[in-house]
Amino acid sequence: MSTALGIISALFWGVIVLSLLVFLHEGGHYLAARAFNVRSTEFFLGLPCRLRLSRRSRSVGTEFGVTPILLGGYTRICGMEGASDELLADALAIVMREGRVSAADVGRELNVDGDRTYRLLATLSDWASIRPYYDPELGERPDQGTYPAAFETLARDGAHRTEYDRGHDFSTPGSTAAGQPHPLCMSAEEFLELERSHTYLGVGFLRRVAMLVAGPLVNVALAFVLVTAAYLVQEYRYSPNVSTVGSVAQGSVAAAAGVEEGDTITRVGDTSVETWDELAEALAPHLSSGTDVELTCERDGAERTVLLDLPDGEATEDAGLLPVVVSYHLTLPQAVRATISYTVRAATYVSQLIQPAHTMEVLDQSSSIVGISAMASQAASDGPFSLMVLVAAVSMSLGFMNLLPIPPFDGGKILIEVIQLVIRRPLGERAQTALNYLGLAFILFVFVVVLRNDIVRFVF
Repeated sequence: MSTALGIISALFWGVIVLSLLVFLHEGGHYLAARAFNVRSTEFFLGLPCRLRLSRRSRSVGTEFGVTPILLGGYTRICGMEGASDELLADALAIVMREGRVSAADVGRELNVDGDRTYRLLATLSDWASIRPYYDPELGERPDQGTYPAAFETLARDGAHRTEYDRGHDFSTPGSTAAGQPHPLCMSAEEFLELERSHTYLGVGFLRRVAMLVAGPLVNVALAFVLVTAAYLVQEYRYSPNVSTVGSVAQGSVAAAAGVEEGDTITRVGDTSVETWDELAEALAPHLSSGTDVELTCERDGAERTVLLDLPDGEATEDAGLLPVVVSYHLTLPQAVRATISYTVRAATYVSQLIQPAHTMEVLDQSSSIVGISAMASQAASDGPFSLMVLVAAVSMSLGFMNLLPIPPFDGGKILIEVIQLVIRRPLGERAQTALNYLGLAFILFVFVVVLRNDIVRFVF
C-alpha cells in the first residue's frame, strides 16, 4: 500500500512541477509573440487533445484553456512552420474574393494538384489568414484528423485586421464576417506581405530570436527569483573563531568546574588563548593524557580561575565546552550575488552536455522525468521550502537545456536562424530535416541514459 501511495505521490508532484514549468516556458514564447504583434491562436496548459476547456480572448483571439493531458503546455504561434510558395498570394486572393471556396476550386484556378493546393491553404491557415470550413452536411467536424473540403475567410475589419490582431474593430466600415468575401484594396502580393507581417516568419531576425529565447528566459528568470528567495529566507549558522564559550554540556567536566555560557577563556594553564582553535590546541594534551588543568576565564569583566578535574591517566574526548554559534541571513545584494554564481555554475554544467569529453559525466549525474518526479514527491513531503528549491533547480536546468544548439530545442532553432542569416537564404527542407533527426537522436540517447540511471538509483 505504501509503495502504491509513493508512486502516486511521485506521479502527482512530477506532473505538477513539469507541467507548471513547461507551461511558463510556453508562456514566454506567447508573450514575446504578442509583444511583436505576431498572431497566436492557442495557449494551453496540457498537451494537445480533443477534450479541452477553453475560452477565446476577445482582444487577441487566442484560445486559452486546459487539456486533460497535463504533461506540459503549448502555444501555437502563427508562421512557425510555414512553407514558401510563389502561389501563396494568388491562393489567398482567391479565398478573399470568394469568401468560402473548396480546395478543389482553388486548385483548378491555380492549375496545381491537390497536394500542393492543400499545402498552400494549410500554410495560410497556419498564418490565421484563412481557416478551414467544416461542413456538417458533409459530416465534417473540427476534431477530425484531416483538412475539410473547403476553406473560408476570417472576420476582418476595415483595416484588414482579424480577431487575432490587436486593435481590431469589426464595427468599422469595410468590415466583413467570417465566410464572406473581403475586398483587398491592394495587390495580392501586398496583401500577402501584410499577412506575413503578423507571423513569426514575417518579423526580423532579432524578433524571431527574441521569441525563441523568451521561453528559456522565463524558466531561468523564475529560477533566479526562487533561488534568491531561498538564499534570503535560509538561516545560516557559523562559529566565530573566538575563545568565548557558547554552551556547556550538562554533566561534563567543564560544567563540574563551574564554567558557564558566555565565559571567555584567556588561558589554559600557562598558555594564553584568544581563539577557539588555540583553546582546542591547548586543551588537547591534557584531554588525551587525563592531566588536570586550570582555566582562566573572564566573566562580567572579572577574571576567575577554575580547575578542570580530568580522570587521572584516562583520555577524554572533550571537556564539554561548545563554541558560540551565530545565526544570520544574507542581505538582498549578497543573495543576488550568490544566485548569479549559482546560475553561472548551472549554465556551465548544462553546456558540458554537448562537450564530448564531459557528456557521460553530466548524464551520470542527471535525472529523467522519473527521477524528477521522485525528487519532487520527496521535496513536497519535506515542506514548501524544499519544493521551492527543487522547482528552481529544474526550471534553471530546463531553461539552459532549451538553449543548447540542438534541434528541436529553442537553441537549435536559433542555430538555424543564424545559419540562414549567414547564408542569406532559407535553409533547405532537407537540411532542416537532417538537423532535426540528428537532434532527436541525441535527445533520445540522453533520455535512455538518464532513465537507466533513475531505474538503477530508485529501483535496485
